[in-house]
This record gives sequence, structure tokens and C-alpha cells, in this order.
Amino acid sequence: MPFGPHLKRIEGKNHARFITCSCFHRRLFLDRDRTRRWLVEAIDRARTLHAFDLWAWVVMPEHFHLLIYPKPAGPAMGEILSSIKQSVTKRSLHWVTEHSPASLHLFADQRPDGRIIHRFWQRGGGYDRNLWTADEIWEKIDYIHENPVKRGLCKKPTEWQWSSAITYTDRQLGLLRIDDARIPRGMV
Repeated sequence: MPFGPHLKRIEGKNHARFITCSCFHRRLFLDRDRTRRWLVEAIDRARTLHAFDLWAWVVMPEHFHLLIYPKPAGPAMGEILSSIKQSVTKRSLHWVTEHSPASLHLFADQRPDGRIIHRFWQRGGGYDRNLWTADEIWEKIDYIHENPVKRGLCKKPTEWQWSSAITYTDRQLGLLRIDDARIPRGMV
């Protein structure tokens, strides 16, 4: 569900957030390990900076999903997402400008005033859903981990390096640490 003038985020505390953000025009901007790595690094930095627990994640070729639990002292969701998305945008546009300037047109977005800006991410706040129950949370964790399998990127969730699935099998594996102390234990 995109956010516009009539839709608002519920910024209350004590609930998880399931987030999806898509690349501009759903282009495959996250289909390279380099760009995926930048996103993983941005998520890790944002977690440290904005004090949220990371419960699950996946990077797909044209979008990503996060399941996070913002801590009570943490900022609004828009600030967390801006921190993640702006970092990836800056790094990507810098790389494209330096190494593949002919591809810069893929990021071009003409504003109503005629000005051209370059976007990595789709306009708006993405999809953001508040999760209140253990069943909802574990359903989304499974959904996140199954996403690459459903798309044919791997046969088992644990084979997709760009996800938290392997970390649920072995806490020592995976690209990002999972903060599982507060995950409700409903459907485990």
C-alpha cells in the first residue's frame, strides 16, 4: 500500500513492521551483488543508528522486504527508511555516473515542473504494515524467506545469500545478525 495524502503510518510502539520498498519502475537495480551489498550495509548502519531489531529480511532483484521491531526510543519509520534508501541511492548513482553513464537514463524521472531527477527507489513510502500477533509475524518471516524460492532464484530459502533464512538455521551464518530476543514465539 503506497502512502499518499490520505494514508498514514501508524507510528505506535510495541509492534513489528513489515516493510517493502521497490526500485524505480520496478527495475532490476538490485540484481547485482554490489548493489545488494550496499543495501545490506545500509540496513546494518540504520539498525545501529536508529535502534531497531531486525527480525527478517530479503533482497530481491527489484525490491526488498524487512521485518523490524522499532525500539520505544527509536525514530519514525520514515526516518529509518530514508536512512537506508538514501545511502543506496547515493552509492548507486555515483557508481553509474562513474562506470556506466549511458545507463543513467534508467534512473531519470521527470517532475511535473519539467526538472529531471534521478531515482533509485519508487516514489512514496513503500508498503508498511503493522504486525500485532505472533502468527502474523511468523507468517511474514516465512513469506520473506520463501520469496526467492517462489521467484525461482533458488530451490530452498537457505540457498539465497541475500536473506535472513540461513541465519534462522545457524545464528553464525548470514550477512546480517538477527535480533531475535523479542520475536514472539507463537508458531516456531
